[in-house]
Amino acid sequence: MEKILKENGLDVSDTQLKQFQTYYELLMEWNQKINLTAITEREEVIRKHFVDSALLSKCPFFDSQSETKILDVGTGAGFPGIVLAILFPQCFFTLLDSLRKRIDFLQLVVERLELKNVHLFHGRAENYGRDTNFRNQYDFVVSRAVAELPLLLEYCVPFVKPGGYFVSYKGRKYQEELQLADNAFRELTCHLEATEAFSLSEEEREKRVLLFIRNNEKTKDKYPRKAGKPKKNPL
Repeated sequence: MEKILKENGLDVSDTQLKQFQTYYELLMEWNQKINLTAITEREEVIRKHFVDSALLSKCPFFDSQSETKILDVGTGAGFPGIVLAILFPQCFFTLLDSLRKRIDFLQLVVERLELKNVHLFHGRAENYGRDTNFRNQYDFVVSRAVAELPLLLEYCVPFVKPGGYFVSYKGRKYQEELQLADNAFRELTCHLEATEAFSLSEEEREKRVLLFIRNNEKTKDKYPRKAGKPKKNPL
């Protein structure tokens, strides 16, 4: 594991390496109980989940200063939130997911890895996005493999501080999603500030692009709409 992480620019401590190893073991154990990932081969998990989640750390727009607040919307099995929390113990992480079983899994991960910088919440983004304790409170909001961009923007931007960033992990077809999201960008008063492109393999077959979307001002009161409405009728 250490070799693969270092090959991809992740120089981790012994403690962090042990945390990643325990995380992998728990992921495989719980994947037999609930559907957490279709990728189970060890090297593939390291490259396609751990390294992929950590790509944010390579971006100049990412600020990992002490007390930086980061929210992972639709965290699933903890990607990218848990990976980033291991790498940046000085930052504060909130992980949100709508499935109780995933949160139960992540609670065990947090306890076993002794992560003091992670808080877990069960529920829908549309509901938490209207809660003043979460709304426009985060320096960075991240989301990976959750939905297409027009829908993601309504889920995620309401959590971002004015001047902060929503970072969307996307693949090769990100430009098509950007075209579909013109109205969502206008309605949610945000804009695409930068893109950071990466390759996950030497053959460069698997592309990953991180979209840095800056929130320009406090989100309009009407967004996010009630739970279920954004999915039925994306902006």
